[in-house]
Amino acid sequence: MPEIEYIPVRTIQEFMVQVFEGVGVRADEARICADVLIGADVRGIESHGVGRLKYYYDRIRAGVQLAKTEVEIVKETETTAVVDGHHGMGHVIAYRSMRLAMDKARQHGLGSVAVRNGTHYGIAGYYPLMAAKEGMMGLTVTNARPAIAPTFGAEPMLGTNPIAFAAPSDLDFAFCFDGATSITQRGKLEVAARAEKPVPEGWVIDDQGQPLTDPQRILDDLGKATAALLPLGGAGELFAGYKGYDLATMVEILSASLCGGAFLKDLLGFAADGSRRPFMLGHFFLAMDIEHFIPLELSKSITGGILRALQASRKAAGQDRIYVAGEKEHEMEKTVCQRGVPVNRSLRLELQTMRDELDILGFEAYF
Repeated sequence: MPEIEYIPVRTIQEFMVQVFEGVGVRADEARICADVLIGADVRGIESHGVGRLKYYYDRIRAGVQLAKTEVEIVKETETTAVVDGHHGMGHVIAYRSMRLAMDKARQHGLGSVAVRNGTHYGIAGYYPLMAAKEGMMGLTVTNARPAIAPTFGAEPMLGTNPIAFAAPSDLDFAFCFDGATSITQRGKLEVAARAEKPVPEGWVIDDQGQPLTDPQRILDDLGKATAALLPLGGAGELFAGYKGYDLATMVEILSASLCGGAFLKDLLGFAADGSRRPFMLGHFFLAMDIEHFIPLELSKSITGGILRALQASRKAAGQDRIYVAGEKEHEMEKTVCQRGVPVNRSLRLELQTMRDELDILGFEAYF
């Protein structure tokens, strides 16, 4: 059997639906979860696609995440809402919260939703792209369990705390920035560990501030708080690492202080007695209906004009192309939909384990 096999997108997506249903997720919500995960795979973001399926599977079976999702609106105005996700499926919480923000924006121009007691919601870019597909600009941020050390620190305090923003354009793809405020994040470390490949020096430090490159050791040490990711810009101030640190802090504030949510070390997933508990993440969603500002087609043409000008600007020596955010992912989507989702030996074993434990039939030809 080859090291990497390419499995049809629909096959992977349907398998994920059956796994989510197998651990108790409602059928319609299982499809939302699988759609977010396959959305990562087709855009080439392997760290947040089917490779993360067992992550949710294990959390549900361990009782630290609920399969049944109850989204409660605890406070609401015409343009804002505070939501309690009650530790359900993060993808469902986020999908419904973004949809709520979009509904408010459609009526009033702007809609924002702050969420407490959420869980990991997959690729952040999925949710602002929901808005972009309906003629809006969208933004989301989320905090996460501590992983980033502050500038001049060596203790993990902040999560990878991604920021995602999308805007429709008159190109055949939306502008979509989706990035952690750390140089790397756990998902990429997990991909490197499965591939048994070291990561570059300068991504991660130990508890003395020294670089680490072994991804499996890093994952183990992150769990013991004896390793920390570096913020965007890296260690110290020479390459403006404080900017990544401050952006991560901004995300922490937006994710906690508008919803009365948990923050920093309270997101570790452990109670005072050492027992496991839900991670209690916070999220923030913003939708802006462009038609409340200027005509949609004018906005799309301006955004497209910005992107085209960047693409056409003078290239560095030896470079033949300049990309804008969302362009590589758009091209990758075409490739993956034709070729299939890459599954290596380690991931294949994980999928087989879930298949066998849940007695799922019909996928034996693939893994």
